[in-house]
Amino acid sequence: MTHSSDRSCVEGGGRLPVKIVFMHPEISFVEKPTLTGERVVLRPVCMADALAAVAADPEADRLTGTHTTFSLETLERWYGSRAEHPDRLDLAMVERTTGVCVGEVVLSDLDVHNRSCSFRISLFDRRSFGQGLGTEASRLILGHAFDTVGLHRIELEVLRFPRDAGRGDSRSDWAHERSSDDACPEEVPAGVA
Repeated sequence: MTHSSDRSCVEGGGRLPVKIVFMHPEISFVEKPTLTGERVVLRPVCMADALAAVAADPEADRLTGTHTTFSLETLERWYGSRAEHPDRLDLAMVERTTGVCVGEVVLSDLDVHNRSCSFRISLFDRRSFGQGLGTEASRLILGHAFDTVGLHRIELEVLRFPRDAGRGDSRSDWAHERSSDDACPEEVPAGVA
């Protein structure tokens, strides 16, 4: 919500009109929308999504930098509690043709004053890789964040692995700002870059 007020400013003996805008820092992820694309539906995560997450392909965990194996009970508690958090938006990525939860997209670390947050995406099974599901899901959630929520900046951290990660971010119009060679401690075999 914005409020504005017309004021005058004295500069060099004259008055210049100035429009002062007061921003309400009430940006939040309280509303948990369902976003529908051609291939995927993004809907609020629920406890039942823990089954898809617990069965995640180890390759998917590796690509997201996940080093912990979570129990079904832990994931059920996690997914069951996401609706309570106004500072994050966790949406399940459901393939429209099958109705199967194939991953998740998350907006977190909301900074209401800077109108920014972090973004994370994960596909649970390598059979979903390369089909454009992640690209479409990214476009849906980013459109919501910028156009509906009113954010100005979203950060995505990409772990670079040879041949694997980093493709979807280039298809979603991300701007590369910085790199860190030690962001992922996994060893890369000699001659692979």
